[in-house]
Amino acid sequence: MSTELCYLSATEALKLFRRRKLSPVELLEAQIARAEAVEPKINAFTDTYYEEALAQARKAEAKYMKRGARPRALEGLPLVIKDEARLKGKRSTSGSLIYKDNVAEQSEIFIDRLLRAGAICHARGATPEFCCAALTHSRLHGVTRNPWNRRYTPGGSSGGSAAALAAGTTTLATGSDIAGSIRIPASCCGVVGFKPPYGRVPEGPIFNLDFYCHEGPLARGVADTALMQNVIAGPHPLDIASIKPKLRIPDKLKSIRGFKIAYSLDLGYFKLDKDVRANTLAAIETFRALGCRVEEVDLGWTEESGRAAWNYLSLLFGGYISPLLAEHGALMTPYARAFAEGALEVKSTDFVDSLRVAWEMNATFQPLMQRYDVFLCPTLAKPSIRADDPLDYGDFKAKGKAMPDGLAWCMTYPFNMLSRCPAISLPSGFARTGVPTGLQIVGRTYDDVRVFRAAAAFEKACPWLCDATQRPQI
Repeated sequence: MSTELCYLSATEALKLFRRRKLSPVELLEAQIARAEAVEPKINAFTDTYYEEALAQARKAEAKYMKRGARPRALEGLPLVIKDEARLKGKRSTSGSLIYKDNVAEQSEIFIDRLLRAGAICHARGATPEFCCAALTHSRLHGVTRNPWNRRYTPGGSSGGSAAALAAGTTTLATGSDIAGSIRIPASCCGVVGFKPPYGRVPEGPIFNLDFYCHEGPLARGVADTALMQNVIAGPHPLDIASIKPKLRIPDKLKSIRGFKIAYSLDLGYFKLDKDVRANTLAAIETFRALGCRVEEVDLGWTEESGRAAWNYLSLLFGGYISPLLAEHGALMTPYARAFAEGALEVKSTDFVDSLRVAWEMNATFQPLMQRYDVFLCPTLAKPSIRADDPLDYGDFKAKGKAMPDGLAWCMTYPFNMLSRCPAISLPSGFARTGVPTGLQIVGRTYDDVRVFRAAAAFEKACPWLCDATQRPQI
């Protein structure tokens, strides 16, 4: 088995496919072998489709071998699909015993686009039950662990997707992000995750009408993330919230020399781990070395933001889950049950007030961003939490907290509140635990390209996973 092959970028793999120097079959076989070796230790997959995927890889190989053929954008690339997104004819469980036998009758719009572009799904990525946690464990699928340090979580809720990328068991992966569920695991696992602005990627009912909710890509590099984003973006007639026209991230991104960049280390109220702080400050100096003017700003945000986000998520997202309590509550993982029960206590006035807070946050952020090209902050206030942390969704209010500890370290949810702002997370370094830390780059409303320009420049200055010593030793 070639570990080097397992960590090959999507863009490089496509070049080798076209030159007939690598077969999609060889790539997939290497990643399957890798998965068979590491999956018992990290538990990133909930279901696998290896034989079916290999048959698709052989068809892709034949297409590349045929002269005059036109391979599709993702032809032959292995893909892990989060076990929350519907995949036609396959089990889609959302990490819940309630849905352990649920088989989807159709695929999500963005999943269909990936498959039509030639990506090959060989496995499903683990998720916490109903995606309502920033770690990944459930009664149905057990504990998913961080490939860099298995005592810690890979994050959530797209934890299986990010863990698989870090472990070298896939080339691309999908995620969804309602409070940071793409960026949190990207940071924990040292990969790249992009939260598109609301409406950029079409979604299915009913969360296409939830402006906190976004579908997006995870990959090991910025170019691969853009490649995937270009496939899934664009309007669709079944999603009334999807926007026109389709935006494409250019293959060649312009220099960021001369950029004006704002940053905040703590967004005004987060308590930062010292390794996160040091790595973020080092990233800021990298941008200065790239010819950018970088300035610290005060957003005026407070813990009220966390309380508002929790109330919004509880009433809308929790309200989606709570009807299951009467019949299926005994089957739920404790944090999911506590989340659903807590939702019953949130008032409609709390929901309305959460909209007020989001408006006020935006009223400070958007005028500020008229003077800056992008905004920087850590993705997470601490590198990770323990993989089997039970969470405290049931009693955090009794402790006088604005948000449960299980989400209070996540510096991602404010940019779900400011949902039209694109946000990307990419690696910024390591913590003393061996777990990666993440840098979050946030853009002006619907200004995806500028975010990708900044991310690509930073990645080029701080290459990641280019050396075998900079990979998890599983």
